[in-house]
Amino acid sequence: MLGLSFIICCHNSANRLPHTLDHLARQEAQHYPWEVIVVDNGSTDNTSLVADHAWKAHGQVPLRILTETTVGLSRARLKGARNARYDLISFIDDDNWVAPDWVSVVCKTMAGNQLIGACGGQSDAQCDVSWPSWFNSCRTAYAIGEQASGESDVTWTRGYLWGAGLSIRRESLAQLLDEGFVFLLSGRRGRSFASGEDSELCMALRLAGWKLYYQPRMRLKHFIPAERLNWTYVRRLHRGFGCSNPVLDLYRKAHLPRHPGAEASPHWTRKVVRIVHSILQDHWYALDACYKPREGDIGVLKLETKFGKLSEILRLRGKLARFDELLSQAKWRHPVPRIV
Repeated sequence: MLGLSFIICCHNSANRLPHTLDHLARQEAQHYPWEVIVVDNGSTDNTSLVADHAWKAHGQVPLRILTETTVGLSRARLKGARNARYDLISFIDDDNWVAPDWVSVVCKTMAGNQLIGACGGQSDAQCDVSWPSWFNSCRTAYAIGEQASGESDVTWTRGYLWGAGLSIRRESLAQLLDEGFVFLLSGRRGRSFASGEDSELCMALRLAGWKLYYQPRMRLKHFIPAERLNWTYVRRLHRGFGCSNPVLDLYRKAHLPRHPGAEASPHWTRKVVRIVHSILQDHWYALDACYKPREGDIGVLKLETKFGKLSEILRLRGKLARFDELLSQAKWRHPVPRIV
């Protein structure tokens, strides 16, 4: 049934959730049915009770609360997706405030092209304090801004979409799961800033033959609390981005033709040597970054990404070759015509 299921995955979201639900309640969905699913992902506050109370105050459609005790964004999202009633799913975070026409825009966009497996939109930053001077140059780290120059198929250009507001065709996700897809990235847990599950899902959909689409008329505001607008936080974000790169590089590699005689999966030690060499080319930055804040210096953020990638290669070591083999033999892979 063509309609939209909002899935909000929450971990201790009692303070943020009411605002998110308030914006959802303003939907002008025309004739498209929709619902809201809140997945309480191991919360220790009263997230579920707050969600129920907030929605009863002004909700116009059903809200269901599910529980996923294993902490992890992927687990929570899959729990919600398996229980969704409608053909389309929008994953929004507990700090995403969607526009009133979100349901109708997503439904019209994805109904217009049955090959779109996932689409994403434009997000604007919202905060109740002054922005730091470096924020604009770092806004993509917070999933803020445009994802392409205009409405377009980004399957073979950008190649991924942000997780904030990521909208999925349930059929495409079901195809992956039914044919054995599992996430290789574990995502954020506890104090870890590891991320990348959103990009991994998009890249898997691309390998399975689905298209990725950017629709700028899908608009949301991303509320960023003051405690996340500091240089230490954005550095940790980039370290987390780096941690996802070794696995995402395997997906990128899987989209490229394998040249005869090329080494399919270089040993992890060669990867380490290459990235250490890259870091040493910026050795002054590497040295200073250990002792000085260097606030606003984008070079430091690039190094944080490299350090994250290096640490993850060392942690995974021989597993990368096994992951590469799993991707090459995955049953959910299908021939993909490369059309830009």
